[in-house]
Amino acid sequence: MKCSKCGREITQEQAYNYEGKTMCEDCMMEIGLHPKECEPWATYVATHTPGGAGPKSKQGLTDLQKQVHEFIKSKGKITREDVMERFKLSESEMDTQMTALYHSEMVKENREGNKVYLINIQ
Repeated sequence: MKCSKCGREITQEQAYNYEGKTMCEDCMMEIGLHPKECEPWATYVATHTPGGAGPKSKQGLTDLQKQVHEFIKSKGKITREDVMERFKLSESEMDTQMTALYHSEMVKENREGNKVYLINIQ
């Protein structure tokens, strides 16, 4: 089957139904339908339920999320823009990768003056 927005071939497992249209995950995120970064309930579920990976656990992360986390960890602190450049991510793709890391309590944002940095909190 194909995503009705971008036309990419997707499997049934990769398909989402939105307003009667079949869409891929990327297109769903582009229209803003994805977990938000600051969602206390999602953090609680990710860290305190049997199905959740537990706080500061890489279980359940994608390979890209693990790579992003390791990159942030290796730098100590880094801007979102630097991560986006390193991994060639759009703003929407960056939000998706960071949401899982925020909810797993592995990374947080820290403001220093007028700059916001991503920092490892493990």
